[in-house]
Amino acid sequence: MIGSAPPAIDEELRRDAATRLAAVRARIESAARRAGRDPATVTLVGVAKRQSLERIVATVGAGLHVLGENFVQEARAMRPRLEAALAEEGRSTPPLHWRMVGRLQRNKLALAVALFDAIESVDRLELVAPLATQAAKAGRVLEVLVQVHLGDEPQKGGCPFDGVPALARAIAAEPALRLGGLMAVPPTAEDPESVRPWFRQLREARDAWAAELPALTGSALSMGMSNDFEVAIEEGATLVRVGTALFGPRTSAP
Repeated sequence: MIGSAPPAIDEELRRDAATRLAAVRARIESAARRAGRDPATVTLVGVAKRQSLERIVATVGAGLHVLGENFVQEARAMRPRLEAALAEEGRSTPPLHWRMVGRLQRNKLALAVALFDAIESVDRLELVAPLATQAAKAGRVLEVLVQVHLGDEPQKGGCPFDGVPALARAIAAEPALRLGGLMAVPPTAEDPESVRPWFRQLREARDAWAAELPALTGSALSMGMSNDFEVAIEEGATLVRVGTALFGPRTSAP
């Protein structure tokens, strides 16, 4: 409940959260340096889907500054509780940056605009105009990424490759939206190397599309999760969405 007392965070959980965050950051740094990149060009997005409030508070307290949520309703329940808990602890940390990384439903656009600093999962033209309307009503320019469909998994969202340029142009044409780049979820695979071609394909496609749409030049590539983010970084990811490796196994907690 929003009005409930802040959670008590034991020291063991704090140590574990700090250790996990340091380990993920070390892996990010190593992958970036292997690719000849500055590690500072890669942003870690901690995906808080079905994680406990205590675990999220501990990880933010350890230094995580960007949170990703898959569901608008989960973010709506979690955000005020998390902010209250951090305020109670008196943490002098930079403001949290919230990113929507799950499938976006049209009937939740207004709530998504109110909750998130960026939406990574715009995958169809029908969302663009109403999303821009909601952002304009809120008096803001909202960062938006086009989610691109990789592979042949119909259960996953994403705009087909041949539809991406038109969708990106529509976003770029809206004053209340800012085209931030591309996001993708590649086919699931145990071996991270087997998804490398998908990451490379997305980077090469972005660069090709940028010839006609300058807003995509050097824009963000949100790709890579717990099991493959190092390969994604080697192929150009600027945002990596990490859940389990950072927070541990998901719980059933909202």
